[in-house]
Amino acid sequence: MGSTALGGAAPARAGLAHKNGALGSCSSFILKTSPRFGCSSHRVRASIASSPQKQYSSKASAVKSGEEVHIAVLGASGYTGAEIVRLLANHPQFRITVMTADRKAGEQFDSVFPHLITQDLPNLVAVKDADFSKVDAVFCCLPHGTTQEIIRDLPQQLKIVDLSADFRLRDINEYAEWYGHAHRAPELQEEAVYGLTEVLRDEIRNARLVANPGCYPTSIQLPLVPLIKAKLIKLSNIIIDAKSGVTGAGRGAKEANLYTEIAEGIHAYGIKGHRHVPEVEQGLSDAAESKVTISFTPNLICMKRGMQSTMFVEMAPGVTVSDLYKHLKSTYEGEEFVKLLNGSNVPHTRHVVGSNYCFMNVFEDRIPGRAIIISVIDNLVKGASGQAVQNLNLMMGLPENTGLQYQPLFP
Repeated sequence: MGSTALGGAAPARAGLAHKNGALGSCSSFILKTSPRFGCSSHRVRASIASSPQKQYSSKASAVKSGEEVHIAVLGASGYTGAEIVRLLANHPQFRITVMTADRKAGEQFDSVFPHLITQDLPNLVAVKDADFSKVDAVFCCLPHGTTQEIIRDLPQQLKIVDLSADFRLRDINEYAEWYGHAHRAPELQEEAVYGLTEVLRDEIRNARLVANPGCYPTSIQLPLVPLIKAKLIKLSNIIIDAKSGVTGAGRGAKEANLYTEIAEGIHAYGIKGHRHVPEVEQGLSDAAESKVTISFTPNLICMKRGMQSTMFVEMAPGVTVSDLYKHLKSTYEGEEFVKLLNGSNVPHTRHVVGSNYCFMNVFEDRIPGRAIIISVIDNLVKGASGQAVQNLNLMMGLPENTGLQYQPLFP
C-alpha cells in the first residue's frame, strides 16, 4: 500500500509533471555495509504465470534460528511504517535498528505514535543520514514516486520489501502512463519480484527486491487468479466494486479525508482511472496468459481500516458456483492466511481487523451463469505491512507466519 495506499486516479496523460517530494536524490547515503547476508544475482522478473524452475536457480539465504536480522524502516511516520513496528513487536528475530522520517527527524518514535511507547526503538532520522552498515533488510514505506532513487542507491546486499507502487508494474511505459513520470530506476524494475505471497511464494523466496502488492490488488487477485488459471470463469465482464477504510489514503492531511467530508457516507473515487487497475490487470492477464480488462470502482467509507472487494464474474460453460468454491477451497487448503468461509457465511471486514488474514466466499448470482465473490482484508496488514513481513520472512528463509499470528480484534 505505501503511505499513499489507495493510489487515487491516474493522471489524465503520461506527460503530466511530477511533483518532487522533499527527499530528492539520495546520493549522500552512508553506504557502510555489513556482509551478513549475501544478495542474489539479478533475475528476469517473474509473473504470476511464470515457472519458478525456469526463472530462478539460486537459493534464499536462510537465517539461523535465534539469529537477529537488523531491519531499517524507511518512512516510519506513516500508517504502514507504524504497522510494521507493531507487527515486529512479536517477531523473535527481526529487530529494528534504523527508522527514517524526514519531517520528524530527531524525534522519538513514541512522540509520533504514542501507542508504541513500550517498544525499544531508535530515534527517527532523515533518509540522507541513515547508516545502513549494520542493516540486513529494509521495509520501504515511502510514498509512490519517491522510492526509486532511494532503493537504487541502497547497498546491494540488502533485502528490500517496497510497499509503494514504484516497482509493481513490469512495463515502465505503463508505469509512466499511470503515474505521470518516467521510471527512475528501470534496471530495478526488471529485477523486482511481485510479492503476492500465496501465488508467487517460490519467486519471493529467492528475491532481493520485492514489490509488495497494493491493498485492492491483494483482495482481488487472491480469489480471481486461481479461478482464471483453472479457466473456471470467463475473462470478459469482470466487475469489481471495492471499499476501503480511510487509512488506505495515507496519513497526510487532505481536505477530502477530513471527518466532515467522509463521515456518514460513502465516497466513490478514481472511477475509470484508479492506479491499481493496471496492477490488477497485469496479475489477471498473467494468470490467463492473455489480456484481461476489468471494470473497477473503488469507494472510501467511514471506517479506520478494512477492505471489501465484491467481484461479479461470469462462469465458463458448464461450471457451477460449487465448482468455484471447491477450487478455491483446494487451492488454499493448508494456507494459514487465506481462508474460504463455510456455507453461506458472508465475509465481513470486522472479522479480519488487525490480522494478516484474507477471508472470502462465493455466492450464486440471481443472473444465471454468474457468481459473486466477496473478499475481505485489513488494508494495513494483509493489504500492506503484514504481507510485507510475510514476504521478508520468506526472503530470509524463515517460516512465513513468524511474527504474524495475531488473531483479529473483535468486536
